[in-house]
Order: sequence, then structure tokens, then C-alpha cells
Amino acid sequence: MNIKGRNKVDPSFNMSSMTDIVFLLLIFFMLTSTLVTVNAIDVILPKAGGKTENKGTIAVSITKDAKFFMDGTEVSEANLESAIKKEFSAEDGKTLVIRGDQEVSYKKIMHVIDIANRNKIKMILAVKGI
Repeated sequence: MNIKGRNKVDPSFNMSSMTDIVFLLLIFFMLTSTLVTVNAIDVILPKAGGKTENKGTIAVSITKDAKFFMDGTEVSEANLESAIKKEFSAEDGKTLVIRGDQEVSYKKIMHVIDIANRNKIKMILAVKGI
């Protein structure tokens, strides 16, 4: 009597199902990563060091009454851009520090940020520490 098994075990492994799963995962992560939005503002922050230098900064302060002050001198909103250009035309490397009162309209602060962006001026938005 010749008894042999009819079912033979095949030692090879088929990778096609594994590659299908990997490609499906790849497509899933590529699609979901485009839905993630980052809420960040590009602000150039000052570098911390042993000394602080105030000679390279010009401060624009906005009071809660919507009055603009540039290094302690009151400037009208209409003349603000020309005053900032005048200060920054003399020397490169200066930084504009924007100090807005917490009750001031967001629109007033964005006006100063727009002026700095149009004239390619480095700026810092000053906030109170925690």
C-alpha cells in the first residue's frame, strides 16, 4: 500500500497581501497629514544672552485709547509708517518692539505689523510673562 499525503506544504511566503496593507497605510497617513493645520505665527524672537542691548530696538506702544507712541513720543496713526521708515532707514539690524495694551483693538496691532511687513522690518510682539 502506497500511502502518501495529498496535501503538500508550500514553504514560500506570499508578500502581496503585506504590500497592500503597507500601501493602504501610506495613503491613509498622507491624506490625514494634510488635514493637520499648525496655528503658529512666524515671529522673530530675541536671542537670550548675558547682556541685553536696547540700542538696536525701537518700541511702538499702543494705549487702550488707541494712541500710538514711538519711543515715548506720540505719533498719529497716519504718520506712523513714515516715522517708522525714518527711524529704520538710518541703520540696519534694528528691531521693532510692538507693545499693545490688552484692551486695545486687534486691528490696531495688525496695522503696525503690516507696516513692519511691508518695509521688511524685524519685529517682536511684546507680551507679559506668566
